[in-house]
Amino acid sequence: MPSAPPWPHCAHGADPATDPVGCPGIRVPGHTACLAHLTDTDRNAYLASLAPGADIDHRGTPFTEPLLTSLLYALRHPTTQNPHLGDARFDWAQFSGDARFDWAQFSGDAGFNGAQFSRSAGFNGAQFSGDAGFDRARFSRSAGFNRAQFSRSAGFNGAQFCGDAWFDTVQFSGGAGFDGAQFSGAAGFNGVQFSGDARFGGVQFSGSAWFEGAQFSQFAGFNRVQFSRSAGFNRAQFCGNAWFGTVQFSGNAGFNRAQFCGDAGFDTVQFSGNAAFSGAQFSRVAGFEGVQFSRDARFNGVQFSGDARFGGVQFAGHAEFTGARFVVLSWFGPMVCGQGVDLSGAVFEVPVTLEIAAREVRCVRTRWESTATMRLRYATADLSHAVLSAPVAVNAHPTRFTTSDRSVDESRLVGPAGVRVASVQGVDAAHLVLTDTNLAGCLFVGAFHLDQLRLEGRCTFAPAPTGWHRRGIWPVRWTRRRTLAEEHHWRALSANQPAPAPGEVPSPRVWRTGPHHPDTDLTPDPEDVAATYRQLRKAFEDGKNEPGAADFYFGEMEMRRHNRRHDRTGTPPAERGLLHGYWLLSGYGLRASRALGWLAAAMLVTIILLMGFGIPQDSPKQKATGTIPAGGGKVVFVIDKADPQNPTGKRFTSKRFDKALSVTLNSVVFRSSGQDLTTTGTYIEMTSRLLEPTLLALAVLAVRGRIKR
Repeated sequence: MPSAPPWPHCAHGADPATDPVGCPGIRVPGHTACLAHLTDTDRNAYLASLAPGADIDHRGTPFTEPLLTSLLYALRHPTTQNPHLGDARFDWAQFSGDARFDWAQFSGDAGFNGAQFSRSAGFNGAQFSGDAGFDRARFSRSAGFNRAQFSRSAGFNGAQFCGDAWFDTVQFSGGAGFDGAQFSGAAGFNGVQFSGDARFGGVQFSGSAWFEGAQFSQFAGFNRVQFSRSAGFNRAQFCGNAWFGTVQFSGNAGFNRAQFCGDAGFDTVQFSGNAAFSGAQFSRVAGFEGVQFSRDARFNGVQFSGDARFGGVQFAGHAEFTGARFVVLSWFGPMVCGQGVDLSGAVFEVPVTLEIAAREVRCVRTRWESTATMRLRYATADLSHAVLSAPVAVNAHPTRFTTSDRSVDESRLVGPAGVRVASVQGVDAAHLVLTDTNLAGCLFVGAFHLDQLRLEGRCTFAPAPTGWHRRGIWPVRWTRRRTLAEEHHWRALSANQPAPAPGEVPSPRVWRTGPHHPDTDLTPDPEDVAATYRQLRKAFEDGKNEPGAADFYFGEMEMRRHNRRHDRTGTPPAERGLLHGYWLLSGYGLRASRALGWLAAAMLVTIILLMGFGIPQDSPKQKATGTIPAGGGKVVFVIDKADPQNPTGKRFTSKRFDKALSVTLNSVVFRSSGQDLTTTGTYIEMTSRLLEPTLLALAVLAVRGRIKR
């Protein structure tokens, strides 16, 4: 209140020393005092002169509850028994008691600017046919405007609501201004209809604020608003543009099933509590650039019919987009999430690029109706049962994401920035491209067209256990190779390995247990794993990566060798016996060192056997036997050679070793040595000529498999 009001005032109680103004109430026409300080006779005469719909002016007047009741009673309509006022001016009036304007009808303008309500203020069901002004009004206790109707503009700019404020189902036919208002208690705007612009710029909500089911027909502005506690806009309708720029939500914020028909701007908003947009509909642009979510954010079932901008968004908790639908989105991100981003069941209708740095990215049953590129960092991606109608690429982004020439802050995430793929089960891999991803824990069994999967860059798989192990009494060492996670799970189950404790890092010396360990029904058997190895091997071969396909061929043969099922689809025992021999001799034609080792051992055994039993004691001498045919002088000589004799005496000499080595080396290359051998030696040479060239061929085949291009 100004020190001296601009209207002729009462000045009751004025004191030149302490209070030169006195009572600021405007004088009643024809009197020198305000309504509060008139004599009883004059006051009664004034009230008796009033009629329903009369214009009144009581600016700055102090009202007690009985005085206000008397005034409103004098203005009551004879039919409705409710107060009926024309132009009503209560600017800077002071209401020391309850102010009850419930169901009052204001036919003209209503002015309560700067008014002070020391106790409850009730305007429930009131009708304001003209402009209504409550700018800078102060409501010390609760203020009720439920079901009130504002036919023209309504101004609450700078108003202070120290108690609860209720505007449920209010109709604002004109503009509604709450700029700079302060709500210390709860604020209820449930079911409110804003037919004109609604401006809440700089409003402070210290208590809960509810806009459940509110309708904003035109512009809705909440710039710089502070919500200290919960804020609810569930089922709200924003027919015009809605701006929440730089708003601070200190409590939970709910926009579930809200409808945004115009542009929706949440740029640089801070959500300190949970934020829920489940079921919301954004018909045009939805801007969330630079938004910070300090806890979980839920966009489940949201439909983005326009462009959705999430550049530079920071999620400290989980970000859920399950069942969301993106109609025209072309770029999603870059965003950083301290926990996981859930896109399960989401639908992307147009080509899109996703840039996400998060601990986990779930794309279970996600549907891509066009091409897509997923650039990830730090993430474990789960693509189980995703539907790919066009090529989809999952890439490990090597550097930080940038937005507007500025690097995105990834301080929420620590550790290696690599990307891991957890599962492609149920995916048609014909359209899937994986680049620079870690597939050590990826589940492949159940995917389709794995033979058409494209693996680019440095895709790593799980290695076999390292070090020496004991199998019974024999020490064994697993062959170093790339393996599938399903083989790890089956071998761990077969070996009855215990599952590691939660949070414990599995030892590299053992097979890794699966997610369903030790359930045999949910763990793939060797037949399923062999089929998966076969398809991935073909994918490598079709990509002209024969060396890369070798480990998958080895894995396929290993699973066939261990498949002990005796039905029609399993590996018969005889075939498994052949596979055992093939594995033992050359590692399925892939381990040159093993084949060469067996070749060296076979040659050594052959040499020892030949020295001991195959080379005769002495070289046999030729003998000539002549016969004279009867009746002639012609002599015919038949040349014969004595049978080699088994050696006796000293057998292991250098001379005999030289002969045995010559026979053995010739056997390796399918040649006959030409040496005189005993009968035993002849069979030894025949066996050597069959076995040792085979081992040499297996070694050559293994080398060829590793260097073929």
